[in-house]
Amino acid sequence: MNGTWLGLFGGSTRGEDMEKIRIEQHTFMGTVWCAAWLFTIGLLHLGFWKGVLAIVLWPYYLGANFSSLAH
Repeated sequence: MNGTWLGLFGGSTRGEDMEKIRIEQHTFMGTVWCAAWLFTIGLLHLGFWKGVLAIVLWPYYLGANFSSLAH
């Protein structure tokens, strides 16, 4: 026994059994999404509450706007 509580449970105190944790940051794509969302709100002249709804319904607002241009 190596004298630590990890030794009681069969763990290693030297980190031999530890997994590597990889942290990925997707800051760039989040920024692109936010910029595109704000651009869409400005392009479609949405009010505040419609802009809040546009977070979820973004494709609907774009489709509704551009379908009227096709006709």
